[in-house]
Amino acid sequence: MELLFEKSREGRGCDLLPPLDVPPAHLMEGMERKRPLRLPQIAEVDLSRHYSALERRSHGVNDGFYPLGSCTMKYDPKVDDEMAALPGFAGVHPLQGPDTVQGCLEVLYLAEELLCEITGMEAMTFQPAAGAHGEFTALLMVKKYHQSRGDAARTKVIVPDSAHGTNPASAAMCGFTVVNVPSDPKGGVDLEALRAAMGPDVAALMLTNPNTLGLFDANILEITQIVHDAGGLCYYDGANLNAVMGVVRPGDMGFDLVHLNLHKTFATPHGGGGPGAGPVGCKGFLKDFLPAGHVEEGEAGLELRDPAQSIGRVKSFYGNFGVVVRALTYILTLGAEGIREAAQVAVLNANYLREQLRGSYDVAYGDGPCMHEFVLTLEGLKKETGISAMDVSKALLDHGIHPPTMYFPLIVDEALMFEPTETESRETLDHAAQVLREIRAQADREPEALHTAPHHAAIGRPDEVNAARHPVLRYVFPEDRA
Repeated sequence: MELLFEKSREGRGCDLLPPLDVPPAHLMEGMERKRPLRLPQIAEVDLSRHYSALERRSHGVNDGFYPLGSCTMKYDPKVDDEMAALPGFAGVHPLQGPDTVQGCLEVLYLAEELLCEITGMEAMTFQPAAGAHGEFTALLMVKKYHQSRGDAARTKVIVPDSAHGTNPASAAMCGFTVVNVPSDPKGGVDLEALRAAMGPDVAALMLTNPNTLGLFDANILEITQIVHDAGGLCYYDGANLNAVMGVVRPGDMGFDLVHLNLHKTFATPHGGGGPGAGPVGCKGFLKDFLPAGHVEEGEAGLELRDPAQSIGRVKSFYGNFGVVVRALTYILTLGAEGIREAAQVAVLNANYLREQLRGSYDVAYGDGPCMHEFVLTLEGLKKETGISAMDVSKALLDHGIHPPTMYFPLIVDEALMFEPTETESRETLDHAAQVLREIRAQADREPEALHTAPHHAAIGRPDEVNAARHPVLRYVFPEDRA
């Protein structure tokens, strides 16, 4: 497919700018470009067709089944987008005075109240732009909390081996030493290993429950108690809240801080770099450490205040406001019963699809029920037929199904992680199961065909190793080529 630069033709364009009605501004001497800015020159019809062609090459939740594990790629009700597009929300400027944006502040205030109720927290900030940013923010709060108590020796963060990769990365960015604890044979946290890791140098535990295997840890209350007994804090990675929202609360499990992925659990399906929102909630004793700019009630209405021992600002202004509007709309539309039902159906769909595949594929840690997602291991299939998790994923593309998460979590060999979400119908799940069973049968019958899949996608099998090591990230104009 040609780039816009390759379609460019001298003299073409589609801009219709009105006459200049203000005095022209001129750059200072020496600041001018040495040559004109090289932008593509293209007619409107060709530009429109170009982006339509790009759209046809991508796969989103409106195109078909998108079972990306731990990512909750579910259908976003369009009413959420309509609310975020209202002029009073879409046209607001972050430098407006509080008296001119009371409606927007009320959105943040009400969203905080409802999300605290869902999570069992007592205060929340909406500044973080995504989940990993929320992790980073929460750990900065953990660090400042311990320092405020004169407990600067707490330099270690405990992270299970099944954790999302951003957990240890966020801890390291905040200056902590990461201590990894293994999983037990059932896929939960190994309690003895956790106890052995405890000490006066432990600042926090980072944990998601259900974990990345799609399993709810039956020992969660004992886990958080072990950490608290050692003087550490418990942080909840909210990536998997979609399985338990409205049913159980992280705060009741013993967690002190939590980040949420509004762009996953509460509408606004993510992808392509955004938009996202990773608000951080905390128990009351940590409220004073929240980022600057917290919405609170004042004499003249709602206003933004800086908590007493704030970690400072973690993002320009107050976060991705439009995502918060969508999330609030989602929560108000569903209500308490709807939020709970969404989680229950997500769990039902995952268990239904998993049982449909049992017998054709091996389920990792599959003795009991799963939550909102499950993990298959293709280790045996690869030894038997040579067909890998990558081969199966590529084959799914030929059937209009987005591949699940591949090779994660790392504790499962040849892993495929599926999350059907609550918005998929039984017919969709039956079709996906049938396709996967057919691929499994094809692995025995004609494995070579799977090694070369996909056969009908816009792009076949690229050289992924070479692409990763030698990516082509910029266009080189013909006149600049050697």
